[in-house]
Amino acid sequence: MGTQVKDVVIKPDAPATLLLEKHADYIAAYGSKKDDYEYTMSEYLRMSGIYWGLTVMDLMGHLHRMDKEEITEFIKACQHDCGGISASIGHDPHLLYTLSAVQILSLYDSLSAIDVGKVVEYVKGLQQEDGSFAGDKWGEIDTRFSFCAVATLALLGKLDAINVEKAVEFVLSCMNFDGGFGCRPGSESHAGQVCIIQCAASLSILISFSSRI
Repeated sequence: MGTQVKDVVIKPDAPATLLLEKHADYIAAYGSKKDDYEYTMSEYLRMSGIYWGLTVMDLMGHLHRMDKEEITEFIKACQHDCGGISASIGHDPHLLYTLSAVQILSLYDSLSAIDVGKVVEYVKGLQQEDGSFAGDKWGEIDTRFSFCAVATLALLGKLDAINVEKAVEFVLSCMNFDGGFGCRPGSESHAGQVCIIQCAASLSILISFSSRI
């Protein structure tokens, strides 16, 4: 067995409590300097970054410090004619960022800000004959995208728009002998992509929905 490397030493005088105010200050200030290198280089995942920031602010009781109107307008500007939503303005739409946008608007109780009907059609159009979902029009298949599609439609109350039975079959076909899940059938189990959690969550949502119909 390998020996775990201790690469961090916590000094005796280190704070013993979580400095929530400092964390909140950092998140609230992030993005205020839009010319910063770090901000510019993270544009490709901006929508998800906003979601992560908002959820942690909500958990810390500081959601009110975030500019709801600015964020909502940004999301509206990222929705494409096809219904999908992109990571940032000018980027291609993708299931990953469509889910993040729907999660943000659900947090703000502002789903009416986008064309929900088009979002549903976009997600529905990405389901393949075997029940899997492509992440976008370029066709990459991954169990992560199954989760994104299912979670998006569950939040919108529109799971009946897809073939639920086929979606369940595909996710189950990605389960391996070790109990883990791969990105696709035959792929190795991969906790690095959180496929185990995402596949289990997808199945939980889908099976719960199936039991009600």
